[in-house]
Amino acid sequence: MKKAFLLMTIFFTFLGVLAGCGTEKSSGGDVSEKVVIGYFPNINHVPAMVAKDKGFYEEQLGNGTKIEYKTFPDGSSFMTALKTGEIDAGLVGPGPAMNNYMTGADVKIIGGGSTGGTVVLASKESGVKTVDDFAGKSFITPAVGCTHDVQVETFLKEHGIESQRIGGTMKHVTGNPAQYANMLKSGKVDIAVAPEPWAAVIQQETGANIIIDHDEISFGETLPASVLVASGKSVKENPDTIQKIVDAHKEATSFIAENPEEAKEITIKDVKDVTGQELSKEVVDQAWERIGFTYKVDSDAVQAFADSSYELKFLKEKPEFTDLIDKQFID
Repeated sequence: MKKAFLLMTIFFTFLGVLAGCGTEKSSGGDVSEKVVIGYFPNINHVPAMVAKDKGFYEEQLGNGTKIEYKTFPDGSSFMTALKTGEIDAGLVGPGPAMNNYMTGADVKIIGGGSTGGTVVLASKESGVKTVDDFAGKSFITPAVGCTHDVQVETFLKEHGIESQRIGGTMKHVTGNPAQYANMLKSGKVDIAVAPEPWAAVIQQETGANIIIDHDEISFGETLPASVLVASGKSVKENPDTIQKIVDAHKEATSFIAENPEEAKEITIKDVKDVTGQELSKEVVDQAWERIGFTYKVDSDAVQAFADSSYELKFLKEKPEFTDLIDKQFID
């Protein structure tokens, strides 16, 4: 009796092992039973929201692959998640991708996401009406050396102004863009460097003045505001899976161009689900005018942005991004 029980146990354990092997393979044959996509709850990341809502990743990767999503407040936490394998791919600003690549992170830019969307606003109480009033004031960005930080500090340097970080007079603080409106109203900061839709929210909730618009700030219309990234290991070992992720991303970009009003509705819902804040249609309409959506990457703009990051001392070494950008999946 004991022997029969033992044989049955071995038999069912063997079946379990076989079943487990089956779930580890996706329908495309890649070892990717779960793919985790990361993004931020802002309008530069709409392609991820649309792909999530419309199920484009599920369609491309097949029924055997479970898709999960994780959102992040800043590029540093996103890149940590990519490096530790918490996420497989996703949208992030080019600044964090480049900074981490320069410090040895295994990251590849495999597609574009959006352009534009960075706006600099000042509260009425700050007394700031032009760039000439910036000296000695405080400004806030999502993180030190993030895309928006490099953009504004490049612009300021061209006007002879620097942050305290590199010996100038402007105090730099960091924080979640969703909180900028309250920080401006309370006087905790004078100037906000805000990605959309938060710039439009700040305008509507505080009456803050736009000092540098999206098409005036450095790299405003050429630099990718978000890029699609994955680890170099995934690109090398699972190119079929990466191609399907990029194809889903391209499908989302096309959907946005062909169905802008539905894409806006998806954005409003997703941002509310993630942040608890419901954007008005007017805010999204306003923000939409300052953003372009594309899966292509302007390599020259990325290199120029990186060179500026180095000159601003965000990077310790002069950058060379030949191996950072991998266009094989979008060309």
